[in-house]
Amino acid sequence: MKIIIGLLAILTFCGCSQQSKDTAKQVISTGAKTEKYRLQYHFTPDSMWMNDPNGMVFNDGEYHLFYQYYPDSTVWGPMHWGHAVSEDIVNWKHLPVALYPDDYGYIFSGSAVVDKNNTSGLGKDGKAPMVAIFTYHDPLGAEKGAVDYQTQGLAYSNDNGRTWEKYPEPVLKNPGIADFRDPKVNWIDKYSKWVMALAVQDHIEFYASHNLLDWEKTGEFGRNAGAHGGVWECPDLFPLEIDGSNDTKWILLVSINPGGPHGGSATQYFIGDFDGHTFKSSQEKTKWLDHGSDNYAGVTWNGIPDSDGRRLFIGWMSNWLYAQQVPTERWRSAMTIPRQLHLRLLNNDYILASTPVKELKTLRRKKLTPLVSEVSGYTLIPIADISVMQSEMQFIFNFEKEAGDFGLQLSNKNGEKLKIAYSVDKSELYIDRSEAGTAGFSDDFAAVHRTAFKATENLKLHVFVDKASVEVFADNGNAVLTDIFFPGVDYNKVELFSTKGSTKILDATIWQLASIWK
Repeated sequence: MKIIIGLLAILTFCGCSQQSKDTAKQVISTGAKTEKYRLQYHFTPDSMWMNDPNGMVFNDGEYHLFYQYYPDSTVWGPMHWGHAVSEDIVNWKHLPVALYPDDYGYIFSGSAVVDKNNTSGLGKDGKAPMVAIFTYHDPLGAEKGAVDYQTQGLAYSNDNGRTWEKYPEPVLKNPGIADFRDPKVNWIDKYSKWVMALAVQDHIEFYASHNLLDWEKTGEFGRNAGAHGGVWECPDLFPLEIDGSNDTKWILLVSINPGGPHGGSATQYFIGDFDGHTFKSSQEKTKWLDHGSDNYAGVTWNGIPDSDGRRLFIGWMSNWLYAQQVPTERWRSAMTIPRQLHLRLLNNDYILASTPVKELKTLRRKKLTPLVSEVSGYTLIPIADISVMQSEMQFIFNFEKEAGDFGLQLSNKNGEKLKIAYSVDKSELYIDRSEAGTAGFSDDFAAVHRTAFKATENLKLHVFVDKASVEVFADNGNAVLTDIFFPGVDYNKVELFSTKGSTKILDATIWQLASIWK
């Protein structure tokens, strides 16, 4: 959701360039963060407002993460591209703002590529340039009621993203459509060309180029497919090999706001084929990448070496229903943990699964293996000096058909609690944050988020808890739920429970995770 804040935002835009350059110094991390709700192993801006991840690309041993950023407030405003880099996709170095608004408008979402063959001619000294393709959003045009206020701009860097020069004019003009944005560009070897997936109101359009500067429309998808409860945004098109097979299918990610399964924003995906011109889906029902409330606008990294071969993803860990009201103070919003995407055949249907990246294991410190083999009712797990609010947990439950609901509950001395559970009766996996803590900032926040999921007799739950967030991966990522929460004081208790009869615990492991704030 790219909101317009009316005349105030326009006035801010008209005078924001120098102010933002001065404020950009704030993105440089100044040390360990101790503010209430400050996440310890997720990426967050040092201060101010952040939303969509942008321009993720791997180059010269660095993962680049750009992001929608407003360096002058903790609520949305004139969009810039913030910037951070990492050598291991876990520990991040904050860099100054990469792209600022200019006469063409705010810098909305987009992507970045390494132009290895210098097809654009923008490289120098024999080095491949890094090229960013993004949406210009003209707030003056939008305020006046124009429909062509969004165009696609381009900038390039010849020093691995440290400094940028903008192309003198947009490279893709608007044909007269109000929502025309969020270009995701990839080089497709099979067709020897650059392909752009672009969000256009209620569908995706595809464009092709041989030089990143001149674009031609080749097709479109989605007017009559998927969810349509809101505007389509932030597409991503890529091939993915089916786990355990040499076959490959094409995946199209599309974020939508509103219209998610729990209201507000969410990301749907389509599985099908791409012929170099357009995408065709082979699925009949709408599928969601994450069934929690707080994983939006995520896309994947370009440039991951073939020797690695993973499709790596990160999302914005919030929801437009309440993102600007959450009770953090000098900063707002975080990214999810980075994830690897997998295409799997499950119950005769293809699904897009997500698993935590293996690099997160480097954060593991103290390990606890609770001696619990069976649970009936609620059983408190002694956790010694491990902080629940900065932990990774793994449980394997062996359950009977009459087990009712089972799972784990986190709680504190105030009686606030967060429940992560599976309902055998309803075949549902869910997170219950209805009593998790502060929620008065939004009528939509205190809720239970459920997804249909048919577990076998053993259910594996892999859970990441970080100060104000929880990410749940069930059965190696075949179902995923991501939620944020805001308890009055830290949770310090972990209980396993089974509401009917007993449930066996085949594995219980808890790790303390290190902070990425240096």
